[in-house]
Amino acid sequence: MTAHQVPILIIGLTIGGYWLRVMQMARKAKRRSGRAANFIPQERTGRWNRILWVPAVVIWVIHPLYTAAVSEPLSLLTPLSHVPLGLKWAMAGVVVVGMTLTAICWKRMGRSWRMGIDPNEKTTLVVSGPYAYVRHPIYALSLGMMLATMIAIASPIMLVAGAVHLGLLVWEARREERYLAMLHGETYLRYCSTVGRFVPNVARRPAMAG
Repeated sequence: MTAHQVPILIIGLTIGGYWLRVMQMARKAKRRSGRAANFIPQERTGRWNRILWVPAVVIWVIHPLYTAAVSEPLSLLTPLSHVPLGLKWAMAGVVVVGMTLTAICWKRMGRSWRMGIDPNEKTTLVVSGPYAYVRHPIYALSLGMMLATMIAIASPIMLVAGAVHLGLLVWEARREERYLAMLHGETYLRYCSTVGRFVPNVARRPAMAG
């Protein structure tokens, strides 16, 4: 393994660990409540969303591991331009920090953690901790982790998978906001007026813990 492959391996292992943890949490929710935290969405739009999202996530996990394992990857899996070693290490750091902060968000969500929209279940609105500053901290961190991966491994396949992931994630965040506004009404609308979607709203004070 070359020096350039080491940070890519770290990215692959971290992203793999991220999604392994997601599946573990879904199984835990399934044992506890009979619902797998909406891992397979109940609503039609969410299921169609997964059809595009799952392949992008699979590529996100496998591509870095493949790149770290082979000396001459296939052309579609080869970066379009040379990526400096220092930049690869910086992006690996972004991914590791993103995973660490995501774990904090998962803990804060507790039993309210879900993947997307489940119209048959009402969960508690979480507005404390990271959620006092960003409406979708887990999504925001996922955006950052994917962008870091795309920079470290700028291959055609990774760029396409990344674009799909980023686009669907932003779309899903907007869908969730519309759903939560219907579910929690004025309380959620007030929360949205003071808290940014993916980055803190520096012009306003953070939301108070509910």
